[in-house]
Amino acid sequence: MLMNAPQFIPILAAIVAVCAAVTDLDAHRIPNRLTYTAMLIGLTVQTVLHGRGGLGTSVLGGLFFGGVFFLFYLVRAMGAGDVKLAAAIGCIVGLKAVVPVLFATALAGGALAVVYMALSGRVVETLRNTLAVVAFHGQHGLHTHPTINLENPTSARMPYGLAFAAGTVYWALSTRFWS
Repeated sequence: MLMNAPQFIPILAAIVAVCAAVTDLDAHRIPNRLTYTAMLIGLTVQTVLHGRGGLGTSVLGGLFFGGVFFLFYLVRAMGAGDVKLAAAIGCIVGLKAVVPVLFATALAGGALAVVYMALSGRVVETLRNTLAVVAFHGQHGLHTHPTINLENPTSARMPYGLAFAAGTVYWALSTRFWS
């Protein structure tokens, strides 16, 4: 039996997110061939399923989800692969589903950050740095913090692809039970 469209979209998004998590864990990057291909597939699938409206919701979903994470990229708090992955997932799920996927991903990212912080033994340092970054951005806007950023080789790195996978899989499972 073929799956219907409402089941296909969440499964596709979850597969892309899990593939990204695996590569992020293994190589500490999310490859362009995955994100760009997923964007094109998302645009195509939404267009085939819903016509021009599907194309529109796919584009807007990609712009919104990618745009949120682009702000973190601008201040060097997140890599470009994460931004492209967000855009790809947004293209797949469309604008209507972006907010729940984004929310689930953010919650998963927060939980993952707590785990990484505890495992690294950097709880106090991380909390201090978080307050410093918030204060810096409050005073200077969207500028890169001079020392707390991705270019700093001593900063802890967290594979955010895991958060995308957890959030997207959670959303995908929730659509199965609520639709």
